[in-house]
Order: sequence, then C-alpha cells, then structure tokens
Amino acid sequence: MVNMQRYKTGKMMKMMVMAFVVLHSALFTSSCSVSYKLNGASIDYSKTKTIQIADFQNRSAYIWGPMAPMFNTALKDIYANHTRLEQVRRNGDLKIEGEITQYQQRNKSVSSEGYSAQVELSMTVNVRFTNTTNHSEDFERQFTATSTYESTQSLNAVQEDLVDEMITSIVDQIFNATVANW
Repeated sequence: MVNMQRYKTGKMMKMMVMAFVVLHSALFTSSCSVSYKLNGASIDYSKTKTIQIADFQNRSAYIWGPMAPMFNTALKDIYANHTRLEQVRRNGDLKIEGEITQYQQRNKSVSSEGYSAQVELSMTVNVRFTNTTNHSEDFERQFTATSTYESTQSLNAVQEDLVDEMITSIVDQIFNATVANW
C-alpha cells in the first residue's frame, strides 16, 4: 500500500513537473514573439525598392581604427539580411548617411577605496535619413549605445567586444527608426 502511494505521488510529481515545463515553454515562446522583428515589414516594396547607405566616417575626438569599418559593415548587413531592398551607390529610394560623432570612456562607479571600479564606454552616431518616396519620414538624429567594463581590465583587452556590442545596438536602433517605424 505504501509503495502504491509512493508510485502515485511520484507519478503525480512527474506530471506536475511536465505540466510546468510545457507551460513555461509556451510562455517563453509567446514572450519571445513579442520582441521586434527585423524583417522590414513596414516597407512598401511597391514604392521603395532601393537603399543607399553611405560609409560613416569616424569624426570623434578618440578614434579606434577598426570601429568605422565594423559599423559600416554591420549597418549594410542588417538591411541586406532583413529587407528586400537593393543596395545602390546613388539615387536610392531610401538614403542613410552620417558620421560617428563620439567615442569615449568615463568612470562609471567608484570602489570603497575611492578608485574607479567600472568604466563606461559610449559611442554616438549622427544619422541623416531621407525617404524619397515619403519625405515626412526624413530625420536627422543621434543614436547612442554604452557598454561597461571592470577597471581592472585594459580597454585594449575588451575594446573589440564592447564596440561590437555597441554597434549592434546602434544598428538595431537605426534600422527600427528607418524601416521598422519604431
């Protein structure tokens, strides 16, 4: 009788765990679908067929050589991978141009000993967007991203990863502001 009770309790526990896993998976899947989609769904492809993306120059006071090429590649890739727009050198239906205006670091937090504990790296990009099929969507705007690292690390050791992280954030912001209408 005791073994039968344990069997039923064990079976009930397994069913409850399984129900929890299924419910959690369903909630997780549905919550993921709420996130924005980089598919260019708001583009009217009957009117807008091309995009012109100029190379952004690094005009910040502090310059890290690979940053501008990394940014330009990421910006062009997001439109190539998430829209059907043809990238052209001139006369695009959509035009994106601008420059990297700021790249700097500053102390973010101080340790109990009075020394810098964390450093914040920031990057700002100025963007001029022109929609030749609908000029009401034109804008000039700045997009900024930040990333933090421990002051015990050298900037040289973490710079590439942090810049890549900030570029991804800024490129997503630009994409959403230009063709996803966010």
